[in-house]
Amino acid sequence: MFSISSKAAEKAKMILKQEGKEGWGLRIFSAEGYCSPSFGLDIDENAQEGDEVVEKDGLKVFIDKQTFDLLNELELDYYEDEEQEGFILKGPMPSCGPGCGGSCGV
Repeated sequence: MFSISSKAAEKAKMILKQEGKEGWGLRIFSAEGYCSPSFGLDIDENAQEGDEVVEKDGLKVFIDKQTFDLLNELELDYYEDEEQEGFILKGPMPSCGPGCGGSCGV
């Protein structure tokens, strides 16, 4: 099951407030890559028809059904150190898809 860390929820709500979009949510989307999907993150006001909605500490994350299936067992977290910061997906990433030939790393 996809989950959201408390730290990610806190940071996202802070960003939404700074953007003047308090009460909005995040949207996670996928783009099929050659060997494995890549994911993007955006701000969205509402869920779309067919979206899964995951909530944590007042933050809503909207995910279309296809992407939601790829996010099984992953957690949206927020990472920061002295050099970089940002949202990350933690957990076992989806494996190589058909046609990959088993040559790509995950």
